[in-house]
Amino acid sequence: MTSISTPTRAGDLAGPSLHVPTTPVHPPESPDSPWWRHAVIYQVYPRSWADSDGDGIGDLPGITARLDHLRRLGVDALWLSPFYTSPQADAGYDVADYRDVDPTFGTLADADRLIERAHALDLRVIVDLVPNHSSDEHPWFRAALAAAPGSAERARYLFRDGRGAAGELPPNNWESVFGGRAWTRVTEPDGTPGQWYLHLFDSRQPDFNWQHPDVRAEFESVLRFWLDRGVDGFRVDVAHGLVKKDGLPDHEARTQMLGDTEQAAAHVLEGAEPEPTHHTPYWDQDGVHEVYRAWRAILDSYGAPDRILCAEAWVEPQERAVHYLRPDEMHQAFNFDFLGTPWVAEDLVAVVERSLQAAGSVGAPSTWVLSNHDVVRHATRLGYAPGTKRPNGIGADDPQPDRELGLRRARAATTLMLALPGSAYLYQGEELGLPDSTDLPDELRQDPSFLRSAGTEKGRDGCRVPMPWAADAEGLGFGPTHRTWLPQPDVYASYAVDRQFGVAGSTLELYRDLLRVRRELAVGSGSLAFVEGYGSDVVAFVNASPSRGRLLVVANLGSEPVALPDGARVLVSSGPLEGGLVPTDTSVWAIWS
Repeated sequence: MTSISTPTRAGDLAGPSLHVPTTPVHPPESPDSPWWRHAVIYQVYPRSWADSDGDGIGDLPGITARLDHLRRLGVDALWLSPFYTSPQADAGYDVADYRDVDPTFGTLADADRLIERAHALDLRVIVDLVPNHSSDEHPWFRAALAAAPGSAERARYLFRDGRGAAGELPPNNWESVFGGRAWTRVTEPDGTPGQWYLHLFDSRQPDFNWQHPDVRAEFESVLRFWLDRGVDGFRVDVAHGLVKKDGLPDHEARTQMLGDTEQAAAHVLEGAEPEPTHHTPYWDQDGVHEVYRAWRAILDSYGAPDRILCAEAWVEPQERAVHYLRPDEMHQAFNFDFLGTPWVAEDLVAVVERSLQAAGSVGAPSTWVLSNHDVVRHATRLGYAPGTKRPNGIGADDPQPDRELGLRRARAATTLMLALPGSAYLYQGEELGLPDSTDLPDELRQDPSFLRSAGTEKGRDGCRVPMPWAADAEGLGFGPTHRTWLPQPDVYASYAVDRQFGVAGSTLELYRDLLRVRRELAVGSGSLAFVEGYGSDVVAFVNASPSRGRLLVVANLGSEPVALPDGARVLVSSGPLEGGLVPTDTSVWAIWS
């Protein structure tokens, strides 16, 4: 640990004296490490990014037309949420054809043009892959419904006879992540009540049977199809859910939407282990690793530059989560412990240290994230008091966040995150400081988690509202008309790209500055050592590299301003300093030699 000779106090303008780190928490990377170990990747949610044809839904040509925004922002790659052929029962995460583009979003030719344009701008392209389940309109599932129990067609999914005298009860007591039971009974071709099929999510998303060789062969073919079209990798949806425990035994607890990450973070701080995810018979079963070793071999066969796999794996504890990151499996896995950590300095220090140590144990980078299409945006989430349970969506009748406070903390949190060694993911619109839409009328909600929970969970629509590009344009510049598939809050006009680009102090310009400095100083490849002496309400560390000076990062989560060390030269600050002091809910990057 790095040390400071004297504690920093408000008014101590000279600041403490900083010494050279002796035992870093994380060593520096090689200067020629692969791109994905330190990349910043930007998530594009296609239906909400940009609409080219005026139907109110974003599409691939709209994305292509706006790629210059990502180049100016300074990210390394984009990840596209699903655009495959789909009835859109779960916003495209119900795939009917993994080798084609849904007409809502365009054509395969549009996908090819997008990939070509992105590469011309030096942006890599990651696409979503949804292997746990398909749509109920997938040809395989339609064939399964038309076939008899015990048929080869049904063996590709998880069909089972029901319990009870006449099979009227589901095969076990599992519940859907979206609410309600995880089984639906079918009507057989002869019109009689028949077997049940498993769907861990919506009833229109039947789970594949990953013990079946046809399923494994099909997805290996899908990987090659998109790799041959030039994609640079895959984000793997529900990566921990493919394989179920033999016998499909009962399980008493319902898995909440995306897990209780706050509870997991609290366990980290308390030094206690959360309930291991693999104790749930449909999550994190050991058989998934065989699947990903086969996939990694396929990606590696395409040579340099590396094509990558990124796991959406909600797994506890971290020591088990990093099994997905062993050298012959995934390249990256989202750090959801970090996403769920409350705005408390001690909690953040604990999760950063543990994350780096866990990932380092298998030679992998940590992959940091604060927002995505499945959670309340961090500019809204952080507008509540630390310790407030993270809601699955916010409605007009719910307690409302402090928007100004949330944005200030979000800017500080991102400034802290982008200084950490490893890779990072950004979610579209966070560079504008976008909040969730918290006043969306219930009758306009489309998330199946809202519908299946009878409205007890508001769902994810609030973080999926279309982007504001131009404050004075119809639909805020989302498309050529006023139409948007979800309504944009009135407040979104003040966050529009054209209101922030080139404006000093705007959130967009903060992100651009952070990403520019991060690239220039190779921050993602640096070492990390925590700085002692600031007290328990400050996160302070040094990110260093043999090729440059030390980058000092100070995030003040306390109630009083703190000083920087003597000689520290500020490069970027998430907010204005106060007489040279770092105020509350502000993070600073400074060079200190």
